[in-house]
Amino acid sequence: MREVLVVDDDFMVAEIHRRFVEQVDGFRAVGVARTGAEALTAARTLRPQLILLDVYLPDMTGLEVLQRLRSGGDGVGVIMITAARELDTVSGALDGGAADYLIKPFEFDQLKAKLEAFASRADALESAGGVDQSLIDSLFGGAGAPSPMLPKGLGVETGRLVLDAVNDAGEVSAAECAARVGISRVSARRYLEHYLSTGTLGVRLQYGVGRPERRYHAAK
Repeated sequence: MREVLVVDDDFMVAEIHRRFVEQVDGFRAVGVARTGAEALTAARTLRPQLILLDVYLPDMTGLEVLQRLRSGGDGVGVIMITAARELDTVSGALDGGAADYLIKPFEFDQLKAKLEAFASRADALESAGGVDQSLIDSLFGGAGAPSPMLPKGLGVETGRLVLDAVNDAGEVSAAECAARVGISRVSARRYLEHYLSTGTLGVRLQYGVGRPERRYHAAK
């Protein structure tokens, strides 16, 4: 059973997230913290395997909490759960060692998928007698072949966020993707069109007044 600490300053939101965790097999919520200081204390005393960490807290940001955990040698798994869509915030979380990032509001199935992915990675590491390339590829989503180079001006991290936005929404326009990721509509379209050209995404034309809208979705 993996123990989870929920960190959110909104009482009702924290309770919803706690209940979500309790509904996922193999996970249980061991505590709720509503400030950064409470989160750090609870991490030391409860020793959870995973923290669901909001970015906006009353006394410090979730990114600061993450940095203090890592500087103190705590390698606890962290999934950032927040309404923050700014690219700098998302990049900071991933650079700081967060295992994943989920934008709220979200559905139970979205959190369930994140928790199950976390459990799968942890199980793979715990059962491995040693590390080889196939294990690394499975943990980091590789297929054993090098990732295709992105065109000049496109970044790997932002590309990942764009694909996450498409997968989370099911289907997006360039404007909707831009709003989710925190980049310009022009930049979002460049990423979307690139992944369309590689076969990663598909597109559907939605007709209405004026020009048809291009709506992107994961390729089937």
